[in-house]
Amino acid sequence: MRKGFLLLAALSGFISVALGAFGAHGLKNVASPEMIAIFNLGVEYQFYHTFALIAVAFAGHWFSSRLLDWAGYLFIAGIILFSGSLYVYALLGAKWTGPITPIGGVCFLVAWLLIALTVWRNRVVELND
Repeated sequence: MRKGFLLLAALSGFISVALGAFGAHGLKNVASPEMIAIFNLGVEYQFYHTFALIAVAFAGHWFSSRLLDWAGYLFIAGIILFSGSLYVYALLGAKWTGPITPIGGVCFLVAWLLIALTVWRNRVVELND
C-alpha cells in the first residue's frame, strides 16, 4: 500500500465533502446557478478522483510499478488543476483559469491509462483464501 496516497486521498475526501456543503449552502445567495454548477463539477471530479487515489494506494499491494506511482501523482495534479481551476473560476470569476482546466483533465486521462498499463504489464499476485 502507498500510505502517502491514502493520506492525501483522505484529506481530499474531507475537502470534497466540505466544499460540497459550501457549494450547496454557502453559494446559494452569492453566486449564479451557472457558477454553482461549475463549482459543483469541480467537487464531483475531485470526489471521483479521490476514490481513484484510494484505489492507487491499495493497488500497490498487488502491483509494484513506478507507473502506478505516476498515476497517483497525476490524479493529485488533476485534482489541483482541474477542480482547483473550477473553484477559482466559480468563486472569483477568474477567466484566466480556463486553459488550466483541460490540463487537469489530461492528467486524469493519463493517470487512468497508466493504471491500465500497470495492470496489462504486470502479473497480479493472487491472494490465497
